[in-house]
Amino acid sequence: MNDDQLEGKWKQVKGKFKQNYANVTDDDTTYSEGKFDEMLGRLQEKTGKSKEDLKREIDRL
Repeated sequence: MNDDQLEGKWKQVKGKFKQNYANVTDDDTTYSEGKFDEMLGRLQEKTGKSKEDLKREIDRL
């Protein structure tokens, strides 16, 4: 799944993602166009997972 597909899917699954990680906030799951990697970096800090692990998790949701 490429970044564009992840961005589209993210809109569908961010609520589920926040349920899985209580310390993830709305601010952490919000991104501007072209800043998906920046958002993944914030999530990486909060969850301790790699960007690739996060992308795979998003893909599974």
